[in-house]
Amino acid sequence: MRVISGVSRGRKLKAVPGSHTRPTTDKVKEAIFSRIGPYFSGGIVLDLFAGTGALGIEAISRGMDRGVFIDINPKSIEVIKENINAVSQTNQAEIYRNDAKRALKVCAKRELKFDLVFLDPPYKLEVTEEILQHMDSLSLFEKEAIVVVEHDAVHTYNENIGKLQSARRVVYGDTAVTFYDYVSE
Repeated sequence: MRVISGVSRGRKLKAVPGSHTRPTTDKVKEAIFSRIGPYFSGGIVLDLFAGTGALGIEAISRGMDRGVFIDINPKSIEVIKENINAVSQTNQAEIYRNDAKRALKVCAKRELKFDLVFLDPPYKLEVTEEILQHMDSLSLFEKEAIVVVEHDAVHTYNENIGKLQSARRVVYGDTAVTFYDYVSE
């Protein structure tokens, strides 16, 4: 695993030991960023269920100002911290070990709004739509935000979730990626 492009291009990232996380492959990561970027001129990225933090790190490397990384797994948090240090993004990253819903409430209290959101929960949890509706109700999306959901290819999400509208769904083997655009009033 490595950072594909931007200021941290080529830097290697550690994986979380064990089989509880499935890192996004370089092929899928490149396809995601080709669709949403490939580069950014600022903004805040949320990497929820962050695992290794690779997607948020890639977004910062490609021009996001800062990132918020959230995961409940202590091993993931350790790896995210190591990866953030390896790419010299410590001043641009906030890392939280917490339940997703609780962490999102904290983000709302801090009045954070995200330009880009990566959501890659364990496939068996099936909480994605609930989490996205929760984020919408907490007003956590910046105007014209982009949400990228990585999920099991056998599952299809609703076209509209709150103010999010599905823009595209792409399948890569047993993994699918659904892109949503935030449509504010």
